Amino acid sequence: MTKAAASFPLPFRPWLFLFISIFCAAGMWTYLNRVLIPHQIAYAAAHDQPRGNFSDLYPRWLGAKELLLHGRDPYSPEVTREIQAGYYGRPLDSSRPDDPRDQQAFAYPVYVVFFLAPTIGLPFATVQKVFFGVLVAVTCLSVPLWLRMLRWPVSIATKFSMMALVLGSMGGMQGLKLQQISLLVAGLIALAMVLLAANRPLAAGVLLAVASIKPQIVLLLLIWLALWTLADWRRRYRWAASYLLCMAILCAASEWILPHWISRFWHAVLEYWKYTSSQTTNHWMGAPLSWAFEFGAAAALLGACWRERGREASSEHFGLIASMTLAVTVMLVPMGAQYNQVFLLPGVLLLVKERRPIWRRSPMSRTLFVVTMVLLVWPWVASTVLAGLSFILPQARVESAWAMPIWTTVQLPIAVAALILLHYYTRTFTASAGAETS
Repeated sequence: MTKAAASFPLPFRPWLFLFISIFCAAGMWTYLNRVLIPHQIAYAAAHDQPRGNFSDLYPRWLGAKELLLHGRDPYSPEVTREIQAGYYGRPLDSSRPDDPRDQQAFAYPVYVVFFLAPTIGLPFATVQKVFFGVLVAVTCLSVPLWLRMLRWPVSIATKFSMMALVLGSMGGMQGLKLQQISLLVAGLIALAMVLLAANRPLAAGVLLAVASIKPQIVLLLLIWLALWTLADWRRRYRWAASYLLCMAILCAASEWILPHWISRFWHAVLEYWKYTSSQTTNHWMGAPLSWAFEFGAAAALLGACWRERGREASSEHFGLIASMTLAVTVMLVPMGAQYNQVFLLPGVLLLVKERRPIWRRSPMSRTLFVVTMVLLVWPWVASTVLAGLSFILPQARVESAWAMPIWTTVQLPIAVAALILLHYYTRTFTASAGAETS
């Protein structure tokens, strides 16, 4: 191994890194307002598509309002049409081929209404503004939380740089613009993991129960925590007891307010899956290759979880497995939703922290690291270039390239998950081989 290949420095000083981060975030948001949104407006006008408030919070808020104030089933077709009237500007019409496929139905567990109850008496415009501020705060706070979980002390300037990059990432920008609950769930998970590491299991269990309003996101994480808990039940059962008790209360209250809600929720999930199936690895790779790929990733993750089940929550390995679990989760859920990429944050932080050992380990590690970093940086580069060109070139010409920043949407979660798995297993096997020879 050459000396140049053995080290891979990041050449930026903290305050220069902060400037670059703010510049990239400004470029992303300028691209949104000067390129992406004008393109969407022009496309909708040309294809007679409706445009409403486009807030992902709205279907949940209106469903909560109708259930709590009027006793109406939020999963019903009637409420779905009212949601569409606000979200899109009118109910969708199946006879119009250009109408959106996403029905924007109430596809959440019904207990989400309890957390939205304080807002149902307010105008939705006010709720939007308040929730936007909450998401900004939660997203920023998740950065120091994950840094603490990964045991990576950095300077204040570097922390602010990371916050700017998260807020100005494609996932962060889309999540904030749409007021996506995923950003709130990401913050709840980060806080729950830190509380577990700080030996606050009861609070961690409650937060994980609240985070289950996005069950597809927390499923793999809960499987990992179940394995970890069973490895030392007497010392670790308290978070599980807290989680199960909180879930029992939420489910019982949901059944009381809307009997037989679970079957309705499951039907809504199946319908949701139908119009998001084109955003999975199955559509991208095709079966059976996608099945083998997903099974391999899940098996590798479970193998790592099993090997590390004895680690303490305060250990570096615990944070590594949590990061790996969330990265694989993003790879398995519909990947076209860029806002889900906020769950890649701990994985990306882990890879940047471990960049030197990854770079030194093997040519394969270096190659995958470079590919992952290119996929990560590309949206900022493309959006900033398009934002700058929007001040120079004709609007139509710039808008014709609107999709450039999202070219890496599907590939990035796969690369992050693959690199973390490769880093973990090569490090594990290297350590095992060294122990055998000593």
